[in-house]
Amino acid sequence: MNQVQKLAYMALFTAVATFGSSLIWFPAGAAKAYPVQHAVNVMAGVLLGPGPAVVIAFVTGLLRNLLGTGSLLAFPGGMIGAFLAGYMYQKTSRSWSASIGEVAGSGIVAPLLAVPYAKVLMGTAAGAFFFLPAFLVSSLSGSIIGLLLVRRLIKLKTWKYRLDH
Repeated sequence: MNQVQKLAYMALFTAVATFGSSLIWFPAGAAKAYPVQHAVNVMAGVLLGPGPAVVIAFVTGLLRNLLGTGSLLAFPGGMIGAFLAGYMYQKTSRSWSASIGEVAGSGIVAPLLAVPYAKVLMGTAAGAFFFLPAFLVSSLSGSIIGLLLVRRLIKLKTWKYRLDH
């Protein structure tokens, strides 16, 4: 895949995640669950790799914050999950491992990192367990959706630029 094609796919995934997050969300404890972002993280991690997936998560978080549809917590959650989704797929070549990476990154690691982040940037001293259930529900639901979509794309041979090892 050449760089122009990769950038075009990155822009497409960013648009889907940004727009989809404004349409599809549900309350999940202390925060809102945005499964579209997590689904895109899994898909981008498998189809484009960890680097582009992290860029997509960052730009999506930035756009959602600028549009008023996201919070500052979208940055650590989205970026860590996207990286681990792509990294796990690169190491195993199994699409299900990208889902596990997304849940581990966005659902477990990100809430732990969100504690000092939320204290400094958002003025709240909520503990990790305050964020953990919401992050876990959001990442689990989205990673399942992403896994189903990416498996379907691969099965239909729709995606011909997949990273092969």
